[in-house]
Amino acid sequence: MRSEKVVPRRRGRAPWSAVASKATLYLLLTVLSIPFVYPTVWMVLAAFKPSHEIFATPPTLLPKEWTLDGVSKIFTATPFARQYVNSLYIAVIVTAVSIVVCALAGYAFARIRFPFRNGLFLVLVSALMVPGEVTIIPIFRWVSELGWMDTHWPLIIVPIFGPQCVVGVFIFRQFFLSLPVELEEAARLDGLGRLGIFARIAFPLAGPAIAAVAIMKFLNSFNMYFEPLIFLRSEERFTVGLGLTQFQDVYGEPMYSTQIGATALTVIPILIVFLFAQRQFVEGLARTGVKG
Repeated sequence: MRSEKVVPRRRGRAPWSAVASKATLYLLLTVLSIPFVYPTVWMVLAAFKPSHEIFATPPTLLPKEWTLDGVSKIFTATPFARQYVNSLYIAVIVTAVSIVVCALAGYAFARIRFPFRNGLFLVLVSALMVPGEVTIIPIFRWVSELGWMDTHWPLIIVPIFGPQCVVGVFIFRQFFLSLPVELEEAARLDGLGRLGIFARIAFPLAGPAIAAVAIMKFLNSFNMYFEPLIFLRSEERFTVGLGLTQFQDVYGEPMYSTQIGATALTVIPILIVFLFAQRQFVEGLARTGVKG
């Protein structure tokens, strides 16, 4: 008997129905993204408009009269560059330290059995229901007694160990609950202790949770306004949230085009962080649904 050659089938082109459905999906997503993209694009272009065009009715996207008067005053009207650096370094420190603190607490609540563990975690989560305005007076008195007024210390310490850290602890706890128990058992056979298991096994695997907490902590810290308004007095120590309110002309009127241009600059670090960690951010939030 002659052996017949098996000719591999060539993949044909995708049917028109599949192409049409994919094109329709992309078109629908593009249309749905317009309400979210349009304000950002308008904000960037409005920095190059005179004030009367900013408040024109109906609003226009492209400037009719391009001008650099507002943009040129961003770093000269106020010490905005110093304020920008202040927000950046505060946000970086808060994000880095918060990740470590939240990861340690989340691992303890997920993997270490100790008395009243679930009750303590419930008390911790209940802190999310307390508005920040309620605790600001005792925190203000505490900061005053420590001599930290008009410094960046309260803007660093309070977000790391305050109620804002609870969400990070919850995300890490839910992630560590989803890790297989066999990983810890294998690590114990290799002679690792509890801290070694965390540092060499659990924490390196927590990329999605790290990304989720990093984005949230960086966003909250970089955009802080209420806390700097309470604790800071010197213009050189202001953060960008507070610095944006200082753009005024000699008559005390807001410099709208300059404010809008400075606001557009504050979006850049947040976009960079989110673009690099968006996939892990979504996966980390999805892990919070794991039952514990």
